[in-house]
Amino acid sequence: MRTTAKTTIVTIVVAGILIIGAITFFVKGTAPNLKSTASPQPASNVSVSNGKQIIVIRAKGGYSPKVTAAKAGIPTTIKMDTQGTFDCSSSLTIPSLGYRDILPPSGETLIDVPAQSAGTNIQGFCAMGMYSFTVNFN
Repeated sequence: MRTTAKTTIVTIVVAGILIIGAITFFVKGTAPNLKSTASPQPASNVSVSNGKQIIVIRAKGGYSPKVTAAKAGIPTTIKMDTQGTFDCSSSLTIPSLGYRDILPPSGETLIDVPAQSAGTNIQGFCAMGMYSFTVNFN
């Protein structure tokens, strides 16, 4: 009877350690994503050539950069860059432009954006809404 009681106690202790380890791993693994709700700083992924603004956004495991500051009042092209992208970020929706498409696994997809007024924000999302990016026109 004593051996069974010891085995039960050892089993409970091991199970408790595994549960605590799993909880610790989960909390530490997700905490950096949750610690700040402040907006990230805008990135410098914008160039202007021949009077047209080009914004490059990489799609793989999400969108990068998440926030882009762009100039208002000039025609714009969003260049979606994919390189071995097989996740949800390849399914792109930009509601304000009426855009919805599956990006190729590798390559560039050009999305024309008419000139936007200052203060306009355009958001893109993956099909599941897990990943997003924003273009702020100023």
